[in-house]
Amino acid sequence: MWSCITDFFTYETTKSVVVKSWTIGIINRVVQLLIITYFIGWVFLYEKAYQVRDTAIESSVMTKVKGFGIYKDKVMDVADYVTPTQGASVFCIITKLITTENQVQGYCPEVSCCCLSQSVLLLKLAKKHFCSCSGILTGKCVHSHANVSKCQMKGWCPAEVDTIKTTPMMEVENFTIFIKNSIRFPTFNYTKGNFLPTITDNYIRNCNFDMINNTYCPIFRVGDVVRYAQQNFTELARKGGVIGIKIGWMCDLDKSDDQCNPSYSFTRLDAMSQRTSVSPGYNFRFAKYYKMENGTDYRTLVKAYAIRFDVLVNGNAGKFNMIPTLINMVAAFTSVGVVNSTGIKIQCQSSLCTSNFSIVLCVFSVLVNRILS
Repeated sequence: MWSCITDFFTYETTKSVVVKSWTIGIINRVVQLLIITYFIGWVFLYEKAYQVRDTAIESSVMTKVKGFGIYKDKVMDVADYVTPTQGASVFCIITKLITTENQVQGYCPEVSCCCLSQSVLLLKLAKKHFCSCSGILTGKCVHSHANVSKCQMKGWCPAEVDTIKTTPMMEVENFTIFIKNSIRFPTFNYTKGNFLPTITDNYIRNCNFDMINNTYCPIFRVGDVVRYAQQNFTELARKGGVIGIKIGWMCDLDKSDDQCNPSYSFTRLDAMSQRTSVSPGYNFRFAKYYKMENGTDYRTLVKAYAIRFDVLVNGNAGKFNMIPTLINMVAAFTSVGVVNSTGIKIQCQSSLCTSNFSIVLCVFSVLVNRILS
């Protein structure tokens, strides 16, 4: 017991080995130089390990679309082709419409489904095998135009025909998107927006974003956004798709405020839909409801092909702080052996280090000791 107590109240120091060899000495200094270069170049300058970082960026995005187009001899404005109407960070610009007008509740021939008998229909329903139909199938066959038998369905009639060929609204290419983005880094209580302090109303009215001359203009031409995403506008307008507008805020708060500015990048988010023939592009349906004088409800069904834009905001900010600076400085000094424990120096002389193998063992023991410390 007494031995355990005396061993506990003891002080231990590490031992250092001095190897008098030009080869080992050069290797040692080269390794130290590499370690110093790593800490200075990568850890401190590139990774900025002397800073506290805030990655919990808070962001708000408001959008507006402007432009007029012509579709089926009708002039289309923002209220006609933009959905939803709130100006959020995700919005759609409709490029093509297939409408089915004056639909009422009733019985009518289905267009896309084959005619099924009642027994076959019940069997398919039992197996949860549903046709892509516009309503509930009754299992009866009825004659449609040109004496062609079709399966009767109950639902909104007449049934939708979504295979009609129509030309997209090509004016969409010259529409403009206004993006107003505000961000905040809560750790530093730092707020900023994508409007530069020097921006004016006249500049907003006349500028268009481009990657070279107007990198901070908040007005984006649709055709330019599609081109920056490396997409073909004609194909995108015909089938629809999803484009991402990414705003990055990488801020060094040790520098002046005008150095914290947004960077923009653009990409196709639904790239997988380009590689398949099943449900390519992007489309959705909505309806406009009306009421007749006798109280009967009717509607206009719209299948819309659109370009959806997702405005995505990310970023982080860093600022000098003494605690991470000290931690990384100590790690750097320890790695190169600057911070040494007080100990006993053993000279590798005479019989102790008479061979190259013994010298290598000495150096290896030193390196292992430093790594473990």
